[in-house]
Amino acid sequence: MNFEDESMTTFTCNICNTSNTIEISRLTREEASCNGCGSTVRMRSIVQVLTTELFGNSLAISEITPPRPDICGIGMSCWDGYVSRLAHRIAYKNTFYHQEPRVDITNIDPAMEGTLDFIVSSDVFEHVASPVSLAFENARRLLKPGGVFVFTVPYFHPGERGVITTENFPDLHEWTITENENGPHLRNVKKNGDIQYFHDLVYHGGPGTTIEMRRFSEWSVIEELKKAGFDEIKVYLDPEPNHGIYWPLGHSAPIAAKFSKDTPPAGKKKWFFR
Repeated sequence: MNFEDESMTTFTCNICNTSNTIEISRLTREEASCNGCGSTVRMRSIVQVLTTELFGNSLAISEITPPRPDICGIGMSCWDGYVSRLAHRIAYKNTFYHQEPRVDITNIDPAMEGTLDFIVSSDVFEHVASPVSLAFENARRLLKPGGVFVFTVPYFHPGERGVITTENFPDLHEWTITENENGPHLRNVKKNGDIQYFHDLVYHGGPGTTIEMRRFSEWSVIEELKKAGFDEIKVYLDPEPNHGIYWPLGHSAPIAAKFSKDTPPAGKKKWFFR
């Protein structure tokens, strides 16, 4: 089926198995489009990419049979709608930055290095404090060789090379977010001792740790993954009509990244740009 030839589409949610008939215009990255679990295109794409990378085919969660408790991985503040279901099929533990079970991707436990078959990070790295390169490197360190990093962030400039990440706070060092009569502001003490104040902060989904630290381009995401040592990188931009997955804007689709045994950071790479 070609989505653009129709105004309506029917799909079966790969998270909850609900059959849906909806307007194709509702298949946007962040709009709930499953009448059963309320999943978005982004949420269903996580299942699409994870199952494809682990099992060779895009599967609904219910199709992971028999269960594979030997496949072990973590999510980073992931949506419970797919975490709770996947946890019955594979060893999937959701983790958080601010509560237990806690994983700080910028300061990982050395005992966890090389222990995971997969990591899922969906719209997290745009909120990680600088330098974000450390978060990408630590994701690779947590994985076993051949393990997969399933990754999403909002990114822009699809297909354009050389467009770097825009850091909202390029000199971030010692910082706090406080409130005054004008609302929240970020106070930063630079390494040289100078003090900066930033107002009109951008939040994703609410205040607090959801502050937008940066805006990625597609090229800069790929470059960060390459520098971290990932040598197989794939952008999942193709639609999957049967599961209601569609990327009409051509950007911010999920990415799968793997590395071979003994691949060092910034080593020789094999990768697939779009």
